[in-house]
This record gives sequence, structure tokens and C-alpha cells, in this order.
Amino acid sequence: MRSLLFQMHFIFSDEAVLLFDFWSVHSPTGMALSVLVILLLAVLYESIKVGKARLLYQALMNLSIPTSQQLIEAADQDSSSSDSLPVSRSPLRWFLCHFGQSLLHVAQVVVGYFVMLAVMSYNTWIFFGVVLGSGVGYYLAYPLLSMT
Repeated sequence: MRSLLFQMHFIFSDEAVLLFDFWSVHSPTGMALSVLVILLLAVLYESIKVGKARLLYQALMNLSIPTSQQLIEAADQDSSSSDSLPVSRSPLRWFLCHFGQSLLHVAQVVVGYFVMLAVMSYNTWIFFGVVLGSGVGYYLAYPLLSMT
């Protein structure tokens, strides 16, 4: 097992250490379960990417900056009152959307690094799990972008 740790080329093996010392695989069943977990991590990575894109789209739609025509119309309607335009809650909304985007970004980076480190085990089965998981994740998640 010691020689498997320093391999710098892809190998077909049912033995690997993935991400942490306690995730040590020594059987075909263990490898199959590990490939499934890595596949699900790759699907999660693609789903987080779609979640970030949807959140950004919703934030842009909800926090749209009023055009000059809208400002003129609002000024004509409220010419007698000195209240500000109804954009007073937008800094809080912007902060919450930006905070949500930041959390999703951190989750995407963490999951992405886990997937990358799993591939760096140079186990071909794990690599196939990542590739298949990315494809399945893309197939399942990206149609959700068109739904509004």
C-alpha cells in the first residue's frame, strides 16, 4: 500500500486513500462506495454552480437599478412629497444576496478542492466517478437555470 501513495500516473486499483487517512479503501466494495460518494460530490459541485447563478439572476432582477425614465416618473408622482424613492431596503437586500453568494462560493470552493484532491489519488475509478458525476450534475442542474 505504501507504494500506491507515491504513484504519479493513473492506476486501476481497488486500494486508495482518499482525502483523509480514515478514508482508506481496501476492497472492490469499498472502492465502489467511494466512487459513488465522489460522484455525488461532483454532482453537488455542479448544483452549487447553478445555485450561485440562479441567486445572482434573482438578485439582479429584484435589485434592479431604476432607469432614468423610472426615476422621472417616480419624481412626477411624488413631486409633492419629499420622501426618497422606494429603494430604501435595497442595501439590506443587496447585503443578504451578496452574503448568500459568498456562502455558496465558499461551499463551491471547498467541494471543488475535495473533488480535485480525490482525483489526485490517481485512481482511475475515482477519476471516472468525478467525470461521470460532473456530467450527471450538469445534465440535472443546468435545466433549472431556464426555470424562473
